[in-house]
Amino acid sequence: MPSTAEDLDRKTFFYNLLVPVMNKYIDGLDQGKGMYLLFIKPEISTPSGLMARPVLTSYYKSSNFRNRPFNRYNVYTSPDETILCPDSKQSMYCQLLCGLVQRDEVLRVGAIFASAFLRAIKFLEDYWKELCSNIRTGCISDWIDEHRCRNVVSSILKEGNSELADLIEIECSSISWEGIIKKLWPRTKYIEVIVTGSMAQYIPTLEFYSGGLPLVSTMYASSECYFGINFKPLCSPYDVSYTLLPNMAYFEFLPVERDCGEVQEQDFHGNGVSDQKNSIDKKMETVDLVDVKLGHYYELVVTTFTGLYRYRVGDILMVTGFYNNAPQFRFVHRRNVVLSIDTDKTNEEDLLKAVTKAKLLLAPLGFLLTEYTSFADTCSIPGHYVLFWELKTRGNNDPAELDRITMEQCCSTVEESLDSVYRRCRNKDNSIGPLEIRVVKHGTFDALMDFCLSQGSSVNQYKTPRCIKSEAALKILDSRVVAKFFSNKTPSWEPFRMETH
Repeated sequence: MPSTAEDLDRKTFFYNLLVPVMNKYIDGLDQGKGMYLLFIKPEISTPSGLMARPVLTSYYKSSNFRNRPFNRYNVYTSPDETILCPDSKQSMYCQLLCGLVQRDEVLRVGAIFASAFLRAIKFLEDYWKELCSNIRTGCISDWIDEHRCRNVVSSILKEGNSELADLIEIECSSISWEGIIKKLWPRTKYIEVIVTGSMAQYIPTLEFYSGGLPLVSTMYASSECYFGINFKPLCSPYDVSYTLLPNMAYFEFLPVERDCGEVQEQDFHGNGVSDQKNSIDKKMETVDLVDVKLGHYYELVVTTFTGLYRYRVGDILMVTGFYNNAPQFRFVHRRNVVLSIDTDKTNEEDLLKAVTKAKLLLAPLGFLLTEYTSFADTCSIPGHYVLFWELKTRGNNDPAELDRITMEQCCSTVEESLDSVYRRCRNKDNSIGPLEIRVVKHGTFDALMDFCLSQGSSVNQYKTPRCIKSEAALKILDSRVVAKFFSNKTPSWEPFRMETH
């Protein structure tokens, strides 16, 4: 997405506005620090010489972030050098080490996304003994070789602190890590992470680790534009609504209708529209910000200061109320996205293409893929994609032995066929685990259809859902699993490969 210096100023204004909103609800935030785990991602240079990088990387590397006016108050436990470290593992280690050393000053903890914060907890589970050793001796581990990180963290470590190391060791060696955030950072008032949209799946896990701390989702933003703010930050994470700021972009809204739990976009005649183009067709009528109606659903359309014209973001929103006269919106879901673990957004079409390539490997063995579905498994950290496959042998339904090597190749082929964001999350970021295929016995998808029909689906209109979110439906599938296979290699990811969609 295009960006300009003026756009960075606008983002800085947006971030600064979050401070008085939080101060309105929580006192004394200026009496301590925030342990925010922030990271940069790889960047490339386009053939024309322009820098291309993720929006947050662009902001963190800008002078707007490095010279932020509140920097003199040291509001972050993480020095800029650790945030800007190109090695994500060293960056995570150093930021957690700094956060633990300064635990008594921490009043708020967080990351951008819930998935990133949980990844940090998993990292802490794996490295707490080494972190305690560093704190006890006052010396950072030898494998931290990024010199800027090493120098700045060493200055924070100073002398060894056996008392602090012992305290952390006692808490981390407990059988259960329930409430670990409150135990390690006892003055913490809330956890700030985005928990709307696909991140909502992480709320129960966050609540387990939080020790009763509020989960605060302060803002609604994307690569295209920063949109709005949550003016009731202490509300339930399931009830978050955002107020759009009209100085961030020109907002329009494409009406959609909800039919049997499904959102269907409408053209100006009221007919269903299947076109998935990003730009608005001239015949499609949009609604301005001042004309949206309470309880109605809309797809967000933006015209930005950086060159996007009537761009369909792909977010479906519902009007939940008003802040003064400004409408408030709840994020419902992404249009056509079926799977998401981190920053990845896999739609039904991309999943179909990936599965189609993978199932070709089954033909030489005499197998046919008769049905499939999927779900995002976030019970483990990191989460991973799970595909349920029902197979049959050619000519009959008798079970045949599955070749493990071939099935693992199927897993890898699916991963290689997904987009660059997924492959980066698997290859570079390690924020998504290996893809899994669970083979189910013959007749499983008939049982799934029977269940869906019992819940009110129409037998004439039933289509196998390509993503399962119902726990009852997942139990039906899992109870019939006969074999499980995982990808045994990470997919390729080339940062210099430009992709268009």
